[in-house]
Amino acid sequence: MASYKRILLKLSGEALAGEQGFGFDEANVTAVGKQIKELSERGVQIAIVIGGGNFMRGRACKSIDRPKADSIGMLATVMNCIFVSEILRNLGLKTRVFTPFACGGFTELFSKDAAVKALENGEIVFCGGGTGHPYFSTDTGTALRAIELNCECIVMAKAVDGIYDSDPVLNPNAKKYDKMTYTEVITKQLKAVDLTASVLCHENNMPMLVFDLNEENSIVRNVLEGCTGTIVTD
Repeated sequence: MASYKRILLKLSGEALAGEQGFGFDEANVTAVGKQIKELSERGVQIAIVIGGGNFMRGRACKSIDRPKADSIGMLATVMNCIFVSEILRNLGLKTRVFTPFACGGFTELFSKDAAVKALENGEIVFCGGGTGHPYFSTDTGTALRAIELNCECIVMAKAVDGIYDSDPVLNPNAKKYDKMTYTEVITKQLKAVDLTASVLCHENNMPMLVFDLNEENSIVRNVLEGCTGTIVTD
């Protein structure tokens, strides 16, 4: 049985939006929150990174300067972290929201020591704002924070049930990998995981579970029982 003491959970912004495709689907987020609560009650320390795709993807906007677009995307991730944090608080969990830049009184400035202490105290730690710099995806922010916080694994809940050799939406004959190495991800230039994030994880021996968030109780099952999607190791 797979079990981890400390994980970095990456959620896509689209997952928060549900079928409406934009903003927040409260019922959807609450269902995810209940899984997070179950893991926390079982003793798993959880840090969370959330993408901003339910509001803004910096690289998708061609009409404005890329760094400015990425700044908007970073702020979208902060909004997502605050929203999910409040949903978890409503479920009875204690949370902390950290960002790499000042956000007034809404968040705390990221500190490894403060974040690790919060994890050890059983609080759910949110890492919003990506790396704080343009041109880096939330996947890269996920890898960075997982390494900094000494997590045992990255748990990447996506809208697809693993990593494929091509886009399964466009290619019905796409092959799914049950297990692979970061070297394979990098050399095959697979798009499921950002290249910079893959290199960081490879260099720091950080395993990653990639699976479908929409499968029933998928976060709990993948952390406690074994990966149902693709496991990526060094």
